[in-house]
Amino acid sequence: MPTNTSSSNNSSEKLTTIADFYQYLDGLFDLDDTDSDTLFSGGYLRGLFSLVATEFGDESQAITSALVTGVNEKLTQAKTELSPQDHAIVTNFWLKIQQRFPL
Repeated sequence: MPTNTSSSNNSSEKLTTIADFYQYLDGLFDLDDTDSDTLFSGGYLRGLFSLVATEFGDESQAITSALVTGVNEKLTQAKTELSPQDHAIVTNFWLKIQQRFPL
């Protein structure tokens, strides 16, 4: 059975805690094929996630439906500070990442 020794294999890992989510985003910077839109989205979402997560606990806490809902609400509010194109890029990246949450 093959063993995954690479910490940057982000293709299928489940993100169960806030620390996992942050580690996933940090790992994007180490990948050679990560585009600027993904890096922008990751940084933006990290900020939103941090803002909402402080209401729920520390980085070791599990990712919950309430936490995801809070980020969704902040992202909706961000429509006024992002261009329509940037908002779409961040939203699409967020939807993709949510598939890795075991909710």
